[in-house]
Amino acid sequence: MRMSLAQRVLLTWLFTLLFLIMLVLKLDEKAPWNWFLIFIPVWIFDTILLVMLIVKMAGRCKSGFDPRNGSQNMKKKAWYLIAMLLKLAFCLALCAKLQRFTTMKLAYVFIPLWALLIGGMVELGYNIFCVRRD
Repeated sequence: MRMSLAQRVLLTWLFTLLFLIMLVLKLDEKAPWNWFLIFIPVWIFDTILLVMLIVKMAGRCKSGFDPRNGSQNMKKKAWYLIAMLLKLAFCLALCAKLQRFTTMKLAYVFIPLWALLIGGMVELGYNIFCVRRD
């Protein structure tokens, strides 16, 4: 199952719009919803991305696949998986803090996001300066 670029953009736009509408209703105190409920569109979208990524990574385990053809590609997919898990950890910690389930300091809540941003900067620097372009 492959999605075209237009379908991916539309799906991303739809989930982002739904999340922002729910967030505005919560912040305006029009809807007394739980913070975990507000983030459901984000988690549905992340679940779709995780499933697609895991299916692509599992496709390398097929018999007859030559592992020499895509070691860099596999490293990139592993980074994507780590990034998605860091984002998920940040969203869960943020919801727990906003819902007052935990007394964790806000600085600790943002540690997964900071790790994600630092990893993104390292990945960007690597792609700009270290990757050979022929």
